[in-house]
Amino acid sequence: MTSRFPDAGFIRADDVLQERLRPAEARRLDLQYGNEELLYGLDLLGLAGPFYRVNPWELEDEAGVRRINASGYAAMPFGEMPPVLTEFMRDFLEKNRAMGLPQQSSGPWRAALGANLVRLLARELPSHADSQVFFCSSGTEAIEGAMKFAKAWRPKAKYFISFSSGYHGKTYGSLSLTPNPEYQDIFRPLVPGALTSPYGNLEALQALIRRLGPDNVVAVVVEPIQGEGGVNIPPAGFLSGLGSYCRKHGIVVIADEIQTGLGRTGHWFESAAQGLDPDIVTLAKPLGGGMTAVGATIVRQPIYKKMLGGLSSKRHSNTFGGGALAMAVGLRSLEYLMDNDFPARSLALGEQGLARLQALQRRFPKLFEAVRGQGMLFAMQFQPMVGLPLPSVLKELVFEATAILALREMHEAKVMANLSLSSKRVVRLSPALDMPQATFTEMFDRIERFAQRNPSSRHILTNTPPAMTAQLAAFAASKPKKRTG
Repeated sequence: MTSRFPDAGFIRADDVLQERLRPAEARRLDLQYGNEELLYGLDLLGLAGPFYRVNPWELEDEAGVRRINASGYAAMPFGEMPPVLTEFMRDFLEKNRAMGLPQQSSGPWRAALGANLVRLLARELPSHADSQVFFCSSGTEAIEGAMKFAKAWRPKAKYFISFSSGYHGKTYGSLSLTPNPEYQDIFRPLVPGALTSPYGNLEALQALIRRLGPDNVVAVVVEPIQGEGGVNIPPAGFLSGLGSYCRKHGIVVIADEIQTGLGRTGHWFESAAQGLDPDIVTLAKPLGGGMTAVGATIVRQPIYKKMLGGLSSKRHSNTFGGGALAMAVGLRSLEYLMDNDFPARSLALGEQGLARLQALQRRFPKLFEAVRGQGMLFAMQFQPMVGLPLPSVLKELVFEATAILALREMHEAKVMANLSLSSKRVVRLSPALDMPQATFTEMFDRIERFAQRNPSSRHILTNTPPAMTAQLAAFAASKPKKRTG
């Protein structure tokens, strides 16, 4: 069929597939009809793309500049469109006969993935041998489900406790557990009873629970390592102590393993590696292999049955959760992770990468305030670009600008990285777990070149073109408005 783009004003799928929709036009349309403010800011920085796959670990822009992709917010365990999944998906589309959305029937793909997830978790934590799984389409949905399971188990309790710098998503329940005023304030009042305790401080948590009364606490929700908080690793004994204290008082423990689970940190489940045996585990990002949206909430059987028992089994549902394509890709992704023991590889490469970052911090202390890492999850915390005493509002802007301009400078060094949504001065790397050794080494070589070009954080600012700095300042100071169209 002959394409009618652009005369008729409508864009055909084949126009995009055959790359007849040019990058500049795609960017313009995305700005006009999508999240314009976000894309406008990225466009000012030269980071808006679109970008195209060269291989699973490298992307190129419209000018043909190739960059190593260490972004993706831990959701790309095998890089961009990995052949192990694309080839499997072709087979699935040709051969699968199972129902696509088996909501009111059993489904072989959902059955297989659910069984494998529980068996994998039980291998690390035997108490979960009879746990059950509820599938959904994202991490924030997995957290929402976990909150409902916990509340059904303890219906008379009032409070959920999460931790400072934590991140659990942006739907209403998960947002209530994400103590970031930037995301929360405009939406208040949030879910009542959501309280915050200092991350890594077991004594403070115990004091809060005693003050509330243990019977009044529904659940404690914790990331074994905080991802969006800037790769914050709790002190030894924090998670195991948290688990013991909550178990003593019958409080549900929810481990948010959405970023840390399934190998990213060098372990199948980071909570188990740190001595925590949670009642509920949430998974998402890597489970879809970067190709489909898959979330999972794994729940101890008595808690699961309390919410979804008998005729009440309809209390919680998800239209696309458990869909055949998502489950099939999740099953193949998990299989690929297990066949290649990617947690062990992540642990080994993570030690190499962290050693490189630590060496750079020693060489460039005026650039890096701190570096952190666990497995293939790395954080670079930058010194603020402006060292003068500033009011708190201006200080936050300086912190955020530091990370944003550092992200741009890394982009110029041909490495694509992540901002941290709950830590203003942190840029993170979450490379593919199967990234070739040579590419992994080259990525850190490029980060070293970035540091050489920016030996102090002040250079991040002075290396930004003045016109760009002025445009960004004007954008930051302006009110939201229509900027394109």
